[in-house]
Amino acid sequence: MDDTVTLGITGSTGHLGSRIARRLAAAGVAQRLLVRDPARAPQLPASTVAVAAYDDAAALRAALAGLSTVLMVSAAEHPDRVGQHRTFVDAAADAGVQHLVYTSFLGAAPDATFTLARDHWATEEHVRARGLRATFLRDSLYADFFPALTGEDGVIRGPAGDGRVAAVAQDDVADAAVAVLRDPVPHAGATYDLTGPTALSMAEVAETITAVTGRPVRYAEETLEEAYASRAPYGAPPWQVDAWVSTYTAIAAGELATVSTAVADLTGHPARTLAEVLRPA
Repeated sequence: MDDTVTLGITGSTGHLGSRIARRLAAAGVAQRLLVRDPARAPQLPASTVAVAAYDDAAALRAALAGLSTVLMVSAAEHPDRVGQHRTFVDAAADAGVQHLVYTSFLGAAPDATFTLARDHWATEEHVRARGLRATFLRDSLYADFFPALTGEDGVIRGPAGDGRVAAVAQDDVADAAVAVLRDPVPHAGATYDLTGPTALSMAEVAETITAVTGRPVRYAEETLEEAYASRAPYGAPPWQVDAWVSTYTAIAAGELATVSTAVADLTGHPARTLAEVLRPA
């Protein structure tokens, strides 16, 4: 393993981590990619690959050895995601990592309506407890995923009420993360809310998808009972259905309506609108 590399990147096989890794590579930054499956690791210049899963403490300590700054992309949804995160954080501390950049969630709190935001809060607390210098990137919902919420009938269903959400582009999160990773010291101890430029209702989200893509999409309000019933056929475990439904109830509660200037402050360019995210390049 190349001991001259001091920056570690997790999640490089995923939507967000790959964006970040490719931007760093394009800028000529050397990086060590931590992956579970080396066959899926992107082939990038000035990069090395280390194999470690979030629940394998020994492999993590070896993979993190010698790194001073590490991007910790939150693990895939899992019933023990907090446990996996704690294992990673402990390994980072034990390996001597000096600065952890963690992709958290907007409004992370122990009583957040969105159930997975509670996991992010618990992870942040563990990072603090271990004494790691850290930067928390609290991402809003990803604007890129809104089309996937639309059913085959062109309807987005959920109990979001008239609440609003300032969804953020994954490209903007990647740009912000790269800015922090390339010069982490000024961002030590900082928490950034990464949002889009405007908070939209779900009806406005549907209208935007229609206007940009040409596909007729509308939003249909569900009661809480209807939301659970409409998702029951997927056969997902209760904790995951709770997460799906609470995405909408968090919007209804106003917890995702925050509009922040952090994307522009960190990157030097304005946050992308939903229409810009949806529009083909």
